[in-house]
Amino acid sequence: MSSRVLAALAAAGLLVAGAPALAQVEGGGWTPYQPTFSVQERGCGQVSDLTFRLTCSTASGDQRAERRYATYTGGTRQFEGSFRITSMSGSRISLKQTFKTTGPFFMLAVERGGRLYAVHGGTTVATGATVGATVRVNTVHQVGSRHRTYINGSLKHDVASPSGDFYDKFGSYRTNSGQGPVTVVWSGIRFWRK
Repeated sequence: MSSRVLAALAAAGLLVAGAPALAQVEGGGWTPYQPTFSVQERGCGQVSDLTFRLTCSTASGDQRAERRYATYTGGTRQFEGSFRITSMSGSRISLKQTFKTTGPFFMLAVERGGRLYAVHGGTTVATGATVGATVRVNTVHQVGSRHRTYINGSLKHDVASPSGDFYDKFGSYRTNSGQGPVTVVWSGIRFWRK
């Protein structure tokens, strides 16, 4: 493109250089990166790009449709992504996890009606995650120090973090007390570290 066309696009707000690096919370010193991932489909879980479905109402067994990202150790990591529930007749579905390789650490789940909560402890994180609403999630993880969760840019949950190896997951996953069906569409997936 010519410099004249680029200038016109920038003036119209259609071209924003470096936008991904500026979108995060807790500004300052972040470097964007893209970890590798694997797709996990178990039970009635189905993944199609960034659409994650649990097609059954089974209240037992391993029902999941997720992306599991590469393991990290140490430092500070940030995840950002937006989800929109397009249908949900089930409840208590985990949407985003910061997982310790030895077991669950933080799981953000949703109940029918839109309450977001921390699975371990049951603390309400936010409300308003109803069918059709788009919700942005940021997690900032200082390994061995703190794990913070932001909903639509506002800090909503802050807990101590142990040391160890961790990884990010998102999609739709039946919690022990949950069941589908549910369809969740994710977008705007970004990662930073420092």
